Amino acid sequence: MLIGYARASTLEQEAGLAAQVRDLKALGCEKIVTEQTSAVGPRPRLDEVLEFMRSGDVFTVTKIDRLARSVLHLSAIVEQLKAKGVELRIVGAGIDTTTPNGKLMLNVLGSVAEFERDMMLERQREGIAKAKAEGRYKGRAPTARAKSDEVRELAATGASMGDIAKRLGIGKGSVHRILKATDGAASAA
Repeated sequence: MLIGYARASTLEQEAGLAAQVRDLKALGCEKIVTEQTSAVGPRPRLDEVLEFMRSGDVFTVTKIDRLARSVLHLSAIVEQLKAKGVELRIVGAGIDTTTPNGKLMLNVLGSVAEFERDMMLERQREGIAKAKAEGRYKGRAPTARAKSDEVRELAATGASMGDIAKRLGIGKGSVHRILKATDGAASAA
């Protein structure tokens, strides 16, 4: 069975996701699994499709960066597929792991993809540092701190940190920091 996998990182990339699905259908994929998540975040749909596949299946993606986040990650996926008797095709790169040339190209392109991602992250860090130095970078808005009063009010009623976090839509760690800062301020007074 030809099984396709398409992934986009953000909502802005929906057109790219649709194009991947279109290309996978044109290749004859009988089952296509889609996912909208960051390359570094959890990918439950990828995990599901890797578990679903059986010997003789061909796992197809349009580009290498839609599948793996690093050479190590790509290698782990390839090993998992190989153990199940599943072939891998990466259409955009013309890679087919059933051939020695395909295996070599997979490793080379995986290394290049990882290098490109590392360079992009380095440029991003440099850009943020430059913007901070020029006073133009403000960072993310402190959403949890804006709810400090509500956190303290709910804590005073005896609500647990987990309940407070859930009700206010913030992280449990944020609740803990706010309450710890409140305790510290009360101790200092």
